[in-house]
Amino acid sequence: MGDVVKDLTAGTVGGAANLFVGHPFDTIKVKLQSQPTPAPGQLPKYAGAIDAVKQTIAAEGPRGLYKGMGAPLATVAAFNALLFTVRGQMEAVLRSAPGAPLTVGQQVVAGAGAGVAVSFLACPTELIKCRLQAQSSLAEAAAASGVAVPKGPIDVAKHVVRDAGARGLFKGLVPTLGREVPGNAVMFGVYEATKQYLAGGPDTSNLGRGSQILAGGLAGAALWLSVYPTDVVKSVIQVDDYKNPRYSGSLDALRKIVAADGVKGLYKGFGPAMARSVPANAATFVAYEITRSALG
Repeated sequence: MGDVVKDLTAGTVGGAANLFVGHPFDTIKVKLQSQPTPAPGQLPKYAGAIDAVKQTIAAEGPRGLYKGMGAPLATVAAFNALLFTVRGQMEAVLRSAPGAPLTVGQQVVAGAGAGVAVSFLACPTELIKCRLQAQSSLAEAAAASGVAVPKGPIDVAKHVVRDAGARGLFKGLVPTLGREVPGNAVMFGVYEATKQYLAGGPDTSNLGRGSQILAGGLAGAALWLSVYPTDVVKSVIQVDDYKNPRYSGSLDALRKIVAADGVKGLYKGFGPAMARSVPANAATFVAYEITRSALG
């Protein structure tokens, strides 16, 4: 079995682990990010992450926390296979000699390259996911305009293509690139740096699962700390109305978020995102490492 196939397989398993562990946290993050700014004197729809969980379960049951998982589940194999495969191929190019371990800096470069590749798959997938997750907010706008609310990922995609053409599925591509490129550079760099620190050198082949869990969790936390405001901008653009948009682009969204809510508006949903990042990314890397090791 070639290295590409091994990375494809291990990346798929890692992505599935990430999705099942992290999706409920992601749902709450998107709900908090996309809720409209309340009118003066009125309270926001959600008082915080715990309130968003309570309201979601009360309205939709526990399954509501997994709403929108169909879109990423359908593409998680392709997304993570692409991420880890491109990273693996860049590692091969950057290596000084066959089998030589990469430096932290080289892992950063490999992660950035992988981030470029996955952005073009992440953008339409996350657009569908975000619009499903924020459906309670979108439903109010839809009811006001007499438009039916989409019922699932395929229905959302059909509505988007009908309203904006196929290009509509790539709404938010710029902030997606702005999240994935630096985010993956940081994530893979921190993962490798932590492993090398715990191993006492560049040879990390003998690290135990506990060390891999720690390195993966820290890598995930570092990713979100570095790119969270960009993710907020991406989310509000992707759930924006196509026919009567509130935002003309990423910079306009950034300005309006800060004008309405201050800098703290760029950190809506930060708690759930950080709570998700540690276990979800730890699961990703451990599942990847176990599968990659089993494949030889």
